Amino acid sequence: MEYLIPANTKRGQLIFSIFRPIDLIIFAVGLSITLILLAFFPTSDIGLLILTLLPGLIAVFLIIPIPNYHNMLVLLIEMYNFLSSNQKLIWRGWCIDYGRNKKTK
Repeated sequence: MEYLIPANTKRGQLIFSIFRPIDLIIFAVGLSITLILLAFFPTSDIGLLILTLLPGLIAVFLIIPIPNYHNMLVLLIEMYNFLSSNQKLIWRGWCIDYGRNKKTK
């Protein structure tokens, strides 16, 4: 007997089928920092209000789910790993055999 694994088996390991534990930690820390800053700074100045809301907004931005990746945090980590890795890309044109099967006369 063969068992088929459904495509969404990883979602069962997530919290609310969306979040990893680190995502909820990032959200909780960003939200708590924002609430602490709102308690200590006046909200009459719009510039200061935006600065106090910034940690919560960044945390929400990082945990937003996006297609083909888990969330923005995973996308940013993948982009960083790709761009910071040492890559040696050789363009060989559109040749099929790359000279391996080349017959000499």
